[in-house]
Amino acid sequence: MEKVQFKHISYVILALKISIIGWLVWQFFHSTEAKTILFDQEFWLFCLAGFIAQIIDGALGMAYGVSSTTFLLQLGVPPAVASASVHTAEVFTTGVSGLSHLYLKNVDKNLFIRLAIPGAIGAMLGAFLLSKILDGEAVKPFIAAYLLVLGVLIFIKSIREPLFKDEIERVAPLGFFGGLLDALGGGGWGPIVTSNIIHRGKTPQLTIGTVNTAEFFVTFFSTGVFLFFLGLEGWKTILGLIVGGVVAAPIGAYLVRFIKPRQLMFLVGVVIILTSLLSICRSL
Repeated sequence: MEKVQFKHISYVILALKISIIGWLVWQFFHSTEAKTILFDQEFWLFCLAGFIAQIIDGALGMAYGVSSTTFLLQLGVPPAVASASVHTAEVFTTGVSGLSHLYLKNVDKNLFIRLAIPGAIGAMLGAFLLSKILDGEAVKPFIAAYLLVLGVLIFIKSIREPLFKDEIERVAPLGFFGGLLDALGGGGWGPIVTSNIIHRGKTPQLTIGTVNTAEFFVTFFSTGVFLFFLGLEGWKTILGLIVGGVVAAPIGAYLVRFIKPRQLMFLVGVVIILTSLLSICRSL
């Protein structure tokens, strides 16, 4: 693991991003929908949704899926199109966010490797199960209830003086189940993994940077499975989210450096509590 450097991770991210960009460009120009796209007010609203969601995710390490999906549904986008669009756009936003965190050295290399590999495996399994076998909506209330408890615990810890650790044990299972539940539930990698690691005592800045960087691999491989089985539609929504999110990603990664650890814990706790309550209310 010591031989792995930030530049090596960056090269892998860039190579995977170039591959999916090439595939999407090919799909775009062979799509009948592409000929009818208008860069109108609706498109710029999608850009705004992607920008705001990525600022939140880049600074707090979570809530991109919840934020962007909420905005899209309010704009009248059908739920299925919203979910597919968010997952596809996340490949681009998490890639830029990860590169930004690597450049700013907000990443713990050992923790990253122990999260990214099992996370990608779990995400591919979850995407396959959701595409062919299971109903992801059924697991959402249970994930939300679990996250609500974690959010309260993090909030309480932020009020007290938190104790931080350099090394966190047994994160591979967390990465696997985080990726699995993220694909099954349409989101949740950040809340599940970030909240757990912060709760165990890892510094919030390094946790957020590391989890965001690992999220690119989780999103890339789950999106690949989704696209293989389900295809792609909603190009205007996807392009809007990508444009807004890519612009916001470096800003979010930069902001995390200026928020004190205790304040980050407080904000993370509040965001987890609010998003979990929203998910529970929707499920009832």
